[in-house]
Amino acid sequence: MKLGIVGLPNVGKSTLFNSLTKAGAESANYPFCTIDPNVGVVTVPDERLKLLADLYHSAKVTPAVIEFVDIAGLVKGASKGEGLGNQFLANIREVDAIVHVVRCFEDTNVIHVDGSVDPVRDIETINLELIFSDLEVLERRIAKTARGAKNDKKLAKEYALQQALKAHLEEGKLAITYETEDEDELAWLAEYNLLTAKPVIFAANVAEDDLADDGASNEYVRSVREYAKETASEVFAICAKIEEEISELEEDEKQMFLEDLGLKESGLEKLIKASYSLLGLLSYLTAGETETRAWTIRKGTKAPQAAGKIHSDFERGFIRAEVVNYQDLLDCASYTVAKEKGLVRLEGKDYVVKDGDVILFRFNV
Repeated sequence: MKLGIVGLPNVGKSTLFNSLTKAGAESANYPFCTIDPNVGVVTVPDERLKLLADLYHSAKVTPAVIEFVDIAGLVKGASKGEGLGNQFLANIREVDAIVHVVRCFEDTNVIHVDGSVDPVRDIETINLELIFSDLEVLERRIAKTARGAKNDKKLAKEYALQQALKAHLEEGKLAITYETEDEDELAWLAEYNLLTAKPVIFAANVAEDDLADDGASNEYVRSVREYAKETASEVFAICAKIEEEISELEEDEKQMFLEDLGLKESGLEKLIKASYSLLGLLSYLTAGETETRAWTIRKGTKAPQAAGKIHSDFERGFIRAEVVNYQDLLDCASYTVAKEKGLVRLEGKDYVVKDGDVILFRFNV
């Protein structure tokens, strides 16, 4: 999974990226300090892995990972090359979802590029740049499709979609709000890879005092949550400064620090939950002496395709899956006991994999 972190300059975007990934993107109190997109890979915290690894005495534990791409601070006119413009918009095209950091705190020491704090205005500024960029992509597509649309029914249908989508974007609406259930149109939309068609998670960057109630008492956060309803986007409150402090701590110190602040989880954990929820993802597990590992798949994935995540041979030669719930396995303290109790199930090609399934795939190539 790849997430792109965007936001106006000085909203706490690079500070947040640094603390999430410890990758050390330069962070300073002026626009454009991040000149190249920075990439950091973060492991997905999953306590199930450690428990299973202890049970199996696994030599290796491999968690799922998320790749974060920190895109330089966008400003008005980015789509026309302002700031550092289109080269950064191109980097967003590669991601599965956008994490949009919005400033929801007052601080006279941190300059706001527009002179005041207004998260909804900031969101709309960036959305407008993404829309302009999408319109450029669409206009190139339209020019190409128009040539063959007169003599080809399918191209004529695609041309009609492109025109309708262009009108939708020109009204200031995002591609993700364009409604269609037509399979051809859905396939074309996916092919265009429009920025405004990507799902969004809003990270409301708040002061430390607003963290305990997840920003519920912060009027700026409330306005972001209201705005996010239109596109069914996820929203969570985060304090980039606190995340920076957490990132410097050892695991046991981290937990104590969070408890002192009255928090159950870090911003990274909130972000991962929001990402999995938004993208409809889950993790199944494999365990053994060699390795215990988490594999990320989309909800609704059937056993052969889940096996294909490990190796294409597993999918091609799939025979069956031996499946046990991880909690049942831990409760039994061994795979053999779980099997004796009838908790290990034999599942075929139509089995839809569930979160927390521990699976042993049988295949023949």
